[in-house]
Amino acid sequence: MDTDDTGARPGPVPATLVAASPVPVPPSAIPPVTERVPVDFTGEGAGVDELSWGMWEIWHAMSGQNSSLPIGGRVPLPEGTTVADVAEELRYLMTRFPSMRTRLRFDAEGWPTQQLFGSGRTALEVYDAGDADPDQLALAIELRWRETDFDYVDEWPVRMAVVRQDGLPSHLVTIMDHLVTDALGAMMMLREVKDRVTTPVTGMQQLEQARWQHSPAGQRQNDKALRHWEGILRTIPAGRFAGSADPRSPRHWSADFRSPALTAALPVIAARTGTDTPTVLLSLYAVALNRITGVNPVVVRPVVNNRFRPALADVVCMVAQAGICVLDVADATVDQVVERARRGTMSAYKYAYFHPEHVRRLIAQVSRERGEEVDVACFFNDRSTHRKSPDDLALSGDELDEALRKAQGDTVFRWTAQREDPIERLFVSVDDAPDGLLIEIHFDTHFFSPADTEALARGMEAIAVEAALDPALPTEPAR
Repeated sequence: MDTDDTGARPGPVPATLVAASPVPVPPSAIPPVTERVPVDFTGEGAGVDELSWGMWEIWHAMSGQNSSLPIGGRVPLPEGTTVADVAEELRYLMTRFPSMRTRLRFDAEGWPTQQLFGSGRTALEVYDAGDADPDQLALAIELRWRETDFDYVDEWPVRMAVVRQDGLPSHLVTIMDHLVTDALGAMMMLREVKDRVTTPVTGMQQLEQARWQHSPAGQRQNDKALRHWEGILRTIPAGRFAGSADPRSPRHWSADFRSPALTAALPVIAARTGTDTPTVLLSLYAVALNRITGVNPVVVRPVVNNRFRPALADVVCMVAQAGICVLDVADATVDQVVERARRGTMSAYKYAYFHPEHVRRLIAQVSRERGEEVDVACFFNDRSTHRKSPDDLALSGDELDEALRKAQGDTVFRWTAQREDPIERLFVSVDDAPDGLLIEIHFDTHFFSPADTEALARGMEAIAVEAALDPALPTEPAR
């Protein structure tokens, strides 16, 4: 689940978006487009086939949440950048990466397939800010594009705009629908855009993936994954959540959690247990969930980037999929749970490559046969690089205790959104932030209450701090 880091630079999918200014330009105040610069492109490959498994995975999420799940944002442009420079960057993207040249087709029953185009034309939009703050105008364009779903059939999956002030380009806005790529693919894309790589793209692209996936070899991989899933679905407790005691309207909420103490404790536990920090973080998540829900074993859907598979190592497209991991946290110390997670995630990663439609049908079939809904809607997506600071392991004993307790005072938890559009019952993501890790929690208040959500975040921090100081820390029995 680890990703790598490319460093910050202006580009089409910035890792960290520019912070919003206090008073954004309302969408109604966005001026008309000053100019649409045509951008012609020609790239290798063309054809029509099924969606790849990674595309199916994100298509289910996009359809279920009524959103293109846009990625990207806005960044200031380096001084001296011209509109022609940005148009060439857009041409480079469309030419180099097949996922940028891929649209969907739907049959009479609404079943999607992918179509890769070998050539085409798109446009770079140019806006003049006039007397407005150019950053605010860029923000308004970004928000409008985020709120406007893509036309998957007749629109290219990337929108790009330049904002000018006094005739000089000042900001770039780029938004893509999530069918284009996952987080690690976006980082690879940024790196290649920065270096203007011209060597042929490597790895199996989306159209090639689809062809392999319905080959005999692909079907064998899918069958093995389905057998793994079925064995788990037939034996785990059916429900993850008993139901919320505090359902809200709007129903679906989101929160952010920033904890310097959690960030500092992770490498201490990882070094002691001989594992990596992503495994420790997943373990803390499982222990905190068990304390809140009382359900053991804990069943989590970790999002796996799948780029440990040689043919997928360098591809810029959607290949990440959510596997399934079962963790027994009862009668164990946190260190023991970390070891169980290390072993358990190996199978989760191995079998996180499958046809999502087949898994959906399997879950429905097993639920019917068990006479109860088998709910596995509990996700964990660690997109952080987990870069270590030189000071991470410098402290011990009383100094470590004092530092961690002090860091707990800088914890920030805040509610960020409430909506009626559906999201998963519980989806936790981890990203890099300037001050450590940013944990984003999205949840359905009819299954997981706001109070339990805050308790989950703070519980992960408390368990991490105590476990960093005490190797024998028990997970505590479920309530």
